Amino acid sequence: LLGLLLGTVGMDITSGFSRYSFDTPQLLDGIDFVVVAMGLFGIAEIVVNLEQETTREAMVSKVKGKLLTLADFRRILPPILRGTGLGSALGILPGGGAMLAAFVSYAVEKKLSKTPERFGKGAIEGVAAPEAANNAGAQTSFIPMLTLGIPSNAVMALMIGALILQGIQPGPTMMTDQPRLFWGLIVSMWIGNFFLLVLNLPLVGLWARMISIPYHLLYPAILVFCSIGVFSLSNMTFDIYMMAGFGALGYILIKLGCEPAPLLLGFILGPMMEEYLRRALLLSRGDATVFVTRPISAAMLIIAVLVLAAVVLPSVRKKRVEAFQEEL
Repeated sequence: LLGLLLGTVGMDITSGFSRYSFDTPQLLDGIDFVVVAMGLFGIAEIVVNLEQETTREAMVSKVKGKLLTLADFRRILPPILRGTGLGSALGILPGGGAMLAAFVSYAVEKKLSKTPERFGKGAIEGVAAPEAANNAGAQTSFIPMLTLGIPSNAVMALMIGALILQGIQPGPTMMTDQPRLFWGLIVSMWIGNFFLLVLNLPLVGLWARMISIPYHLLYPAILVFCSIGVFSLSNMTFDIYMMAGFGALGYILIKLGCEPAPLLLGFILGPMMEEYLRRALLLSRGDATVFVTRPISAAMLIIAVLVLAAVVLPSVRKKRVEAFQEEL
């Protein structure tokens, strides 16, 4: 709801009236999603991590002998296939589907294993399955974003915001209107995975040593780059102040146990929802019953109500907590 409210800030494209700008000229064009994202996921996370930093030294030994043997490959092949299937299915779901895929895959492998006590102590199946699910979920989360223009998670919300800034509207016509961009994105996934493999294997020792850098030294550098990125949007210091404000808001949300990602989803989807709501009401001459008399829209609303009801049911919430709780 807060994200939807923030999405209405600025000039109303239909009536031309200013909404929630409080006579501030910088808010007439609305709030840029980069400012919100930098504040919620940049500044807030930095402060939380800095607050939780302990005075410990990261002891990183030389990493070697991490190539898979034939026996290891045979052991991880079934978990990889199961993790890929789970990740592909959950990655399409809006919300945290791709994020939950790794946890669900880990829980499934632990249940199917004949020796579940090995999990948490170096079981290779407990690493292969969640990683496969995570990779599959990251790829399939592009499906609703590219085909329907609906971001399934916060990362896709950032992606769709970047496309809109470039004048590209994701949706069903994107494959025909922007074929080079669409297929170039598909090819980039193959190229990216290849270079990920090339970079990770020989440089895994270097990446492991990065955890030895004290976080309080990284904090100023990250803050400077966030400020430069936000300032470069419109060359206004007002955007930096707003980023700091959203950083404080994100810090409060994290402290209250609230996930900031839905706020960003609402912020991105809010203006789109308003635009298509008005368009539908114009076509129906102001008759709001058009949303329940048309089969497709009525079915979508019923599914949304059922999903919401299922999530808030105490029995379902209890089972979800038990499903992701580690066995002691």
